[in-house]
Amino acid sequence: MLTKLAIRNFKLFEDVELELGDRVVLMGPNNAGKTTALQSLALWDVGLKRWMEKRGAGDVPAKRPGVTINRRDLIAVPVPAANLLWRDLHVRRGRRKDGKLHTENLLVQIVVDAIKWSCGLEFDYANEESFYCRPLRIRDDQRMAVPEAAADVRIAYLPPMSGLAANETRLDRGAINVRLGEGRTAEVLRNLCFQIIESDDGGASWEQIVERIDFLFGSRLNEPQYITERGEIIMTYRTRDGVQLDLSASGRGQQQTLLLLAHMTANPKSVLLLDEPDAHLEILRQRQIYQILSETAERTGSQIIAASHSEVVLNEAAARDVVIAFVGTPHRIDDRGSQVTKALKEIGFEHYLQAEEKGWILYLEGSTDLAILLQLARRLNHQAAELLESPYVHYVSNQPSKAKSHFYGVREANPDLVGVALYDRLDQKPPDDPNLTQLMWQKRELENYLCCPEVLLNFAAAEGERHVGRLFSNAWRQHMEESIEIIEQALTTLGEPSPWGPDIKASNAFLDRVFKCFYEKLQLPNLMTKTNYHRLASFVQAEEIDNEIVEKLDAIFSVAERARRIKE
Repeated sequence: MLTKLAIRNFKLFEDVELELGDRVVLMGPNNAGKTTALQSLALWDVGLKRWMEKRGAGDVPAKRPGVTINRRDLIAVPVPAANLLWRDLHVRRGRRKDGKLHTENLLVQIVVDAIKWSCGLEFDYANEESFYCRPLRIRDDQRMAVPEAAADVRIAYLPPMSGLAANETRLDRGAINVRLGEGRTAEVLRNLCFQIIESDDGGASWEQIVERIDFLFGSRLNEPQYITERGEIIMTYRTRDGVQLDLSASGRGQQQTLLLLAHMTANPKSVLLLDEPDAHLEILRQRQIYQILSETAERTGSQIIAASHSEVVLNEAAARDVVIAFVGTPHRIDDRGSQVTKALKEIGFEHYLQAEEKGWILYLEGSTDLAILLQLARRLNHQAAELLESPYVHYVSNQPSKAKSHFYGVREANPDLVGVALYDRLDQKPPDDPNLTQLMWQKRELENYLCCPEVLLNFAAAEGERHVGRLFSNAWRQHMEESIEIIEQALTTLGEPSPWGPDIKASNAFLDRVFKCFYEKLQLPNLMTKTNYHRLASFVQAEEIDNEIVEKLDAIFSVAERARRIKE
């Protein structure tokens, strides 16, 4: 089992170390380096195999003559030019020595530790098509050597399922690995299954896969068959209703699961690098597939290192396996104190991951509030607009107790976390809190700040033009004007607050009724419910936006800025 991975000057990474275990899950946002970490192991594997072919195991001469690797050999790390493997494309650097400027090569270094050995390799740029590989001295007092045990490590890289080809030519193991490395999973699934059937214990291993697929998807796989006359492998399955279909008719989730199980079974006692194994699977299946992968890895004596975006996989893995967060410097998030772990189990480890990534959290009543704030910030060209496009937001249904409970639960794991909460008008002002800024609207709710006659009339005119043409926009505007008058008079008769004042709950008491009346006049179904009220924000003129909106946006920006300074 591999226990540690150190990466220097490779792609996104300057210098990182990752602790490994039987099962490792790499989590983080896009372009954070999860796939890069998998590819570093694939590069180390290529370098080790090439060194063993040319030089063999054991001690290495002091001059350490390197072996040449062509970029085309990197089937799991495809690059059009070799320098793309180097961080920021820097393959050389200048260094001043004895008053003179000397140029030296920058080396990519990858060190892999196992329980009983350590093996480091360095990669030296030659040209766009090739580079050199040689063993790395881990310590100055250490002889350079390649442990024989390192050569026994089998590393297998598997990208997500890319669909399934209609036909599949029979391939040997090498050709299958090449296509997998190139991401051409659509061309090898039947071949992987056929490999299992041909193996010594194929019957038992194949039957386990059949049972797993039947349990998960209700499909009964038939054995793949080789058609000699066409040089093709065909494969079918039976549905719950007994209908026999070609494998290509199955869903992408079933194909993805079969790919994983077949790949793991065909590559026992391997280090399996899985890129998004939960791809194409809905939430229930994501939880099940992680459990099945864990059981299959244990049965086949394999180690799993998987990159994932799934919150379900994160929470499953954090309770029992190594989870590395690719936020800032990659670091473990599963080995925290028991109290922190308990808090995160109740809240969800994905919340910790988002807190790590953003450093601040926004609490709102619901998603409509976020959409309205974003639209108004854009109308104002406010600096908070960019923050509101992808915030760490949590919806609390206007309950301050929920916000505080959640905030301090996450903050127990991330002590630097800061937050801001915006509530509809409460009976009393929320207490001051140095970490969680709590604010409420002076009017009943955020929708009140969109509720004015001209906004509704302009919306109606624009909708008329969009649906039936410019000639009808005035008619739609007139219908809206009549609807406003009807509801406004009804509120007066009932003694309810004015629709334009601060004390009415604008969404329920006024807007819902106005739009119901408006669309009834048009003899159309109501196309404007509360979840769509954010669209009204586009019709508020910037100069007419209430100053309180600006104040709240300023507060959001201020909290986010505090988070950035803390992280820096």
